[in-house]
Amino acid sequence: MNKDELTSFVKGFPDKPGIYMMRDGNGEIIYIGKAKSLKKRVLSYFRHSNFASPRLRKLVDTIRDISTIRTESEIEALILENRMIKLYQPFFNVDLKMNERYAYIKITAEKYPRLVVTRVKTDDGAVYIGPYVRVQEVRALLRLVERYLPLRSCAGDASRPANGRPCMKYSLGRCLAPCCGLCTPNEYRDRVADVVLLLQGQGAELVERLRARMDKAAERLCFEEAAHLRDTIRAIWRVSRQQHTTPDIPTGEDNFWDILNSMQKTFSLPLLPWRIDGFDISHIAGNYTVGVAVVFEQGYPNPSLYRKFNIKTVEGIDDFRSMKETLTRRYARCLKGEEPLPQLILIDGGPVQLDFALQALEALGLTDIPVISLAKEFEEVYVPNKKEPVRLERTDPVLRLLQHVRDESHRFAVTSHRARRAQSLKRSRIEEVPGIGRAKAAMLITRFGSVKAITELRPEELAAAPGIGPALAKRILEKLKEEPQTEVPALKISNEEGGGEVVDK
Repeated sequence: MNKDELTSFVKGFPDKPGIYMMRDGNGEIIYIGKAKSLKKRVLSYFRHSNFASPRLRKLVDTIRDISTIRTESEIEALILENRMIKLYQPFFNVDLKMNERYAYIKITAEKYPRLVVTRVKTDDGAVYIGPYVRVQEVRALLRLVERYLPLRSCAGDASRPANGRPCMKYSLGRCLAPCCGLCTPNEYRDRVADVVLLLQGQGAELVERLRARMDKAAERLCFEEAAHLRDTIRAIWRVSRQQHTTPDIPTGEDNFWDILNSMQKTFSLPLLPWRIDGFDISHIAGNYTVGVAVVFEQGYPNPSLYRKFNIKTVEGIDDFRSMKETLTRRYARCLKGEEPLPQLILIDGGPVQLDFALQALEALGLTDIPVISLAKEFEEVYVPNKKEPVRLERTDPVLRLLQHVRDESHRFAVTSHRARRAQSLKRSRIEEVPGIGRAKAAMLITRFGSVKAITELRPEELAAAPGIGPALAKRILEKLKEEPQTEVPALKISNEEGGGEVVDK
């Protein structure tokens, strides 16, 4: 494209954060940049030609194509820009290609590991967690670890227990003193495992581990230990709500960029699937039906972008139309500019679920977004316009990533469905009557004392209450005198299309 064509093309860019990649006539990436507004930032390159910098003049003269990747924030754009520059080494990028690095927390590969903050990753057998954009996040985590989950900090050889007394940190509760043999290797390994869970953002799993220990400590009447564990749990929740780490993309064979490139080739995708949306449905015998969308970016889940939808237009057991409603409502938001569109959509199920998903997207005019479905029984991938499913090796990293997306959407669907069902059970049965809201139900219970007392009223007595009347009183009494439905345990079933959703029956 020439300059005029590029200018016209860029005017269609979103007014949202992200990164832009400029290419030359050979298709090579020559510059990668970030922007708070992709449209405004990239347009600034073409507003005039008298740049003071010769390098910038040469860059603009060389551009023949531009592509973008949307992100949810400037911070995500900053991180993605850094990674893409490291990956592609564009000619016109200088600073990030040579110098800037983010901080990692390193767990050393020793018998009794230590925590070290570093900006350089090496192949030394250690575990690196990060990168962290904000240094204050690293400091907050290290303060939490030092106070509640301390590891040794001295650089000496702790594999050989020393004679004599431990240092002051042991007395202050800031070290387990493995150097003096005051903790076993198993105890220290458990502590390291706790720290890893915390640093990897798995606070919920860590809290469950700590809560089990707290209960056991209380049973043994070790109340000080139980109180310390309780305080640790509270501190973890506080930090977890504020923590914003970005998982690292592994190097070598497990490089997620290699996996995403492989996925693009496997399914002939027009764009690298940097963002994948996964969908699933959950219900109990057709009641309390919930559809969900989960979001994976760069191969990692981003729970802040998850969405759940209480199904409104479908009655009874109909997963297919529920899936259609979920996608319709989800991407109607995207078309309004509220959220970015994905490069790939994954449906939990078989060819029928896939067909209903395609119907929803076609009605919205989104026929250019690739859609596939993954059936659980044989782990087969269904692709539009292909009679036979794609069968990948069980060890194929592409399949493993798709399974991760599918399983996460399934987990979130079941969790959301159970939350909706539990919330509905908390409501008074009076609120299930059309025309009765929470305020009116509260008024009736306050006036007559209880739901049971209302049930025993004569219709004319209930109709005399403010805002009720004979017709509404009749509906209320009919509802209260119905036999309440009983529930049976959840069963895991697979429909004939191969979907693996949990359905409560």
